[in-house]
Amino acid sequence: QVQLVESGGGLVQPGGSLRLSCTASGRTFRDYMMGWFRQTPGKERDFVAAVNWFGGRTYYAESVKGRFTTSRDLAKNTVYLPMNDLKPEDTAIYYCAASVRGDYSDSNYYDSWGQGTQVTVSS
Repeated sequence: QVQLVESGGGLVQPGGSLRLSCTASGRTFRDYMMGWFRQTPGKERDFVAAVNWFGGRTYYAESVKGRFTTSRDLAKNTVYLPMNDLKPEDTAIYYCAASVRGDYSDSNYYDSWGQGTQVTVSS
């Protein structure tokens, strides 16, 4: 189990940018998949992006390709999600998560979750 704390959400106009951060603490690990998910009221948590903690390989949902990136800083135990060209449909609560196995795009395979941070894209 890993404890995750998110930050960086806020209100931004369409076309703007935000960078989310997720800092991890707890058990020692090197092979976690670090994922980003988002959720709106009445819907399931949808996959946004993921990065392999040790190897650094990244994965993205089709809806955010070319606009969002994700990376990790091992020294800081932190995962980042810079988000560019934000659109109103990106409005959601964003969560970071950690998983030791399974499909990176399936929230059911993640064991630890951050508290969530609100991203609102509106004029």
